[in-house]
Amino acid sequence: MEIMIKEASTVQLRDLVKKLIPESIGKEIEKQTRGIFPLKDVLIRKVKIIKKPKFDITKLMELHGDGDGDEGVAMLRPEAEEAVNVLTAEVKATAMEDE
Repeated sequence: MEIMIKEASTVQLRDLVKKLIPESIGKEIEKQTRGIFPLKDVLIRKVKIIKKPKFDITKLMELHGDGDGDEGVAMLRPEAEEAVNVLTAEVKATAMEDE
């Protein structure tokens, strides 16, 4: 337990995930408990975040950049007549039946 807490508290969430995927924390647990009891196949199956990590909007923007400028671009071709929202079509059909 102490090994997992030490490993998780010293790195960021992204780096912790990178450690969990190749099972390096499990191997570290095997090494440190070898003198007490020989463990093998130590795996971490589930991880629960107890405290919400700090949210830094500037780091988020650094990761995603300024964007490609593709938001709000008009469609290149018009939408087909058959491509009608199913809910809208049902509402229209119900309105026609009521009349």
